[in-house]
Amino acid sequence: MSAHSSGNGDKTGMAQQTAQQSESPLPGGAAKKWRAGVLGATGLVGQRLVKLLANHPWFELAEVAASERSSGKSYSEAVRWHLDGPIPESARSLVVKSLDPSLDCDFVFSALDSSVAGGAEEDFARAGYPVVSNSKNHRMDPDVPLLIPEVNAAHLDAIPTQQKNRGYGSGFIVTNPNCSTAGLVLVLKPLADAFGLEKVFAVTLQAVSGAGYPGVASMDIHANVIPFISGEEEKMESEPQKLLGKWDGARFIDAGLGLSAHCNRVPVLEGHIECISVSLKKIACLKEVRETLRNFEVDAKLASLPSAIRNPVVVLDEDDRPQPRRDVYAGNGMAAVVGRVRECPLLDIKLTLLSHNLVRGAAGAALLNAELLAARGFLNHRSTLAESDIAQPVSQ
Repeated sequence: MSAHSSGNGDKTGMAQQTAQQSESPLPGGAAKKWRAGVLGATGLVGQRLVKLLANHPWFELAEVAASERSSGKSYSEAVRWHLDGPIPESARSLVVKSLDPSLDCDFVFSALDSSVAGGAEEDFARAGYPVVSNSKNHRMDPDVPLLIPEVNAAHLDAIPTQQKNRGYGSGFIVTNPNCSTAGLVLVLKPLADAFGLEKVFAVTLQAVSGAGYPGVASMDIHANVIPFISGEEEKMESEPQKLLGKWDGARFIDAGLGLSAHCNRVPVLEGHIECISVSLKKIACLKEVRETLRNFEVDAKLASLPSAIRNPVVVLDEDDRPQPRRDVYAGNGMAAVVGRVRECPLLDIKLTLLSHNLVRGAAGAALLNAELLAARGFLNHRSTLAESDIAQPVSQ
C-alpha cells in the first residue's frame, strides 16, 4: 500500500467497512444476529463501540449501560456525543440501564472505567454473559485471555479453564490490550516469528484521546509534551510478554522479552506514534525486515471476520511517514502503519509505527475479539444458553 492510499478518510473507511460487513454471512449457520450490550456506553470508547455496532453484519446493539446518573435516560439524553456524525438511530432511543447483570443481550462489551470494571465484569461473567473487555482490570489474570486475534488466537483455549476455576458456567472474560501495546505487538509478531526477539526499547507519543473525555486539561497539553502517563509504561512492559507467550493448558507462559518503554502524551487528537528499537535473535538485513512486515498476512478464516484486514501491517517507504493526520485510518483504523525501518547502532533495527488508539487500540480491537469468539463458537444466544454446553477450546 502506498503512502497516498493508506488514507485518513474516516467517512470513506467506515463506508467501505459497512459495504464489506453487509456481505459477511453469519458464522456457524447462525439464524440471527447476536445481541450486544455495551457497558460504559456513554464514554469515549463506549461511543466508538456504539458507532461500530451500527449496521454490523453479525451483531446488533440491544442494550446500553452506564453509571447510575445516566440510568433511566434515553441514550441520546444521557450521552455527550463526541464522534463525527450523529448518534446511530439504533442507539438513540435505547434506555440506559444500570450495571446490573440482567441485560437482555447475548454478550457484553465493557468500556468501563477501571475503578468499576473489575467487579462489574466478574458479576456479568458469573451471570452467564461473555464479557469482551477493553478495561485493564483482568488483562493479566492467569486464566483470562489477553487477545489480539492476528497474534494469539490460540489463547482462547484458556476459556474453559477460566470457567471451571471461577464457576462462571457459560460466562467468561476476554480482554484486549492497552492502546499502545496493541500497535506494538501487531508489529512485533511477524518479527518474532521470522527472526526471534530478544530486547525491545520503545518511546511513545500518545494522542490526547487516549486519556478519554475530558482528558488532559488544555492548559497542560497545548504546545507541550507531558512525559508521564500513569500506569502506561508498566502495561507496555508486561502485556506483550503475555500476548507473545503461550498457553500451556493450565497457565500463560511469558515470552521472556527484555522490554523498556517511555510513554509521553502529545497534542495530537488520534493516533499513537511509537519509536522502537529491536534486538533480533537471527541476523536480518533491512530488506528482509521490511518484507517480513509487509507480507504479514492472516489466514483466510481470520481475514473473513467483518473487522479484520488481510495485511494488518502497512509499510511506508517515505522518510517522513507515518503521520497521524495522514495515516491513522489505514485499514479502517485497524492497521499498524510502519515507516523509517533502519539500522540501530545500539540494538539491531529501529522503526516508527502508528496505530489508531481508539480503533485498533480499543473499540475496534474489542469488536474484532467478539467476532473471533462468534466464529469459534464461544457466543450463544442467551435464550438457548441453558441448553448449551460450555464452549470447547479451539486451537488456532
